[in-house]
Amino acid sequence: MIRINCPYCGEREHSEFTYGEDATRTTPDNDAPMEEWNKFVYERANPAGEHIEYWHHAFGCRAWLKVQRNTLTHDISWVGLPHENPEAAS
Repeated sequence: MIRINCPYCGEREHSEFTYGEDATRTTPDNDAPMEEWNKFVYERANPAGEHIEYWHHAFGCRAWLKVQRNTLTHDISWVGLPHENPEAAS
């Protein structure tokens, strides 16, 4: 069972959250070529190991969070707000 430590609500089961997306990607500019938008929408990396993701606390405070999770073990090593980064929390 994955447990996420929400900064507002405390530790909760992952069933209260919904996965958002990869938090390491950047959105192309509005006037970017269609090929760049196509890559952004359809091409995804499948990282193995530590990865930063957006999660939404849908059945709690409804906040968006950044979560650093190991995609192999599902261990969560860091949770923060969307403007924070793991390095800044240390």
